Amino acid sequence: MRRFTRWLYIILIAAPITLLLGVVNVRLYYTAYTPDHSDVVPQLAFIKEQLLTGTGEEMQGFFPEGYFFSYTLYGLAWVDVGLQDTAQQAKALDEARWALQALESDKGTGVFSASLTPPYGVFYAGWSNWLRGGILKLQTPEERDPAEVERFQNELTALAAAFDANDSPFLQAYPGQAWPVDSTVAVAALHLHDTLFEPQFEAIISRWVALAKTKLDPTTGLLPHRVSASTGDLLDGTRGSSQSVIQRFLPEIDPTWAAAQYPLFRQQFASTILGIPGIREYPIGTDGIGDVDSGPLIGGMSLSASVVTVAAARVEGDNELADALLNVGEALGMPVSLGNSKRYALGVLPIGDAFLAWAKSASPWTFIPQPPTLPELIASWWRLPIHILSLVIITGLWWKTRRSRQARHVGI
Repeated sequence: MRRFTRWLYIILIAAPITLLLGVVNVRLYYTAYTPDHSDVVPQLAFIKEQLLTGTGEEMQGFFPEGYFFSYTLYGLAWVDVGLQDTAQQAKALDEARWALQALESDKGTGVFSASLTPPYGVFYAGWSNWLRGGILKLQTPEERDPAEVERFQNELTALAAAFDANDSPFLQAYPGQAWPVDSTVAVAALHLHDTLFEPQFEAIISRWVALAKTKLDPTTGLLPHRVSASTGDLLDGTRGSSQSVIQRFLPEIDPTWAAAQYPLFRQQFASTILGIPGIREYPIGTDGIGDVDSGPLIGGMSLSASVVTVAAARVEGDNELADALLNVGEALGMPVSLGNSKRYALGVLPIGDAFLAWAKSASPWTFIPQPPTLPELIASWWRLPIHILSLVIITGLWWKTRRSRQARHVGI
């Protein structure tokens, strides 16, 4: 009986955990990043499958922009793939247009207020027009549909007018509520327009940058998380979940200012737990609770901020941080490839796959990045604590089988 129990323990516990930890440790060295995005395309195949079966509606139940983000990130990831791989441009254009149609549907606009200026608020206007501009960027001027061009220009003219008429640099995303991150995405869309067509919004963009610099969180020197909808004054200090998005889009507005802001973000939010790198939701030395924006916090780390920071790091040329975060994602996300699709965490939260696909494929759209000068952040031996802990666990698992065998031999 004891021998049967021992083999049952080996088969059901010791061997599977050993194999799992072995895979985790090996995948710590795999970034899953290739210039042609051969790793991202299978992710997008999985996401499309899920969107076709209603995952956008399902994700809406998790947070207010679940449907919107599910389609937006899918479309934006395809734009990035198409911009960097000419063989994928036609496919990217079709998929990005399909995603934009979903945003323009009643389901896409349903959670936003049409009474806001611009209509549906700055969150909706910023992200939808960034995607709309990406679709135009995928095409040559001769290929562009005049109706798509007119819609883009009309939308951004209305957006620019809203910024011009507002004393605060931060427009409302929902009635009476404003987050600087949403206005950052929207202003990036204005600048995208000016790189695709005759510049029209330079004065609006310059005014926004000047005003935004007066509204920084004095504790971090970065843009805050939430502000007064009327004055733009700070309500909630800088947080990783919004700052990671800001750092992705700020270089698209003002690369010089972004180059000064990014090291501050990196210094105050990038950290480690047992050697595992990640991005904190609150600055180092400050504690707080997780919410719908950050998701659950593990030792102060935000999974959403860590994933989105991959996009910011890619755009800033910070391959050290981007690669380390991707290493962690490949190890702990336990990706599974089935056919031509790839999913993380068994595909239980497809919007997480969408954020990761978007982050991995991120590239600058409006500027040519310069090699950054950043201090070393992550020690070359950062994986060592994980290796040691795994070895301790595996040793303990198999030591138990040895003790049980010795006990059997002595008749215990």
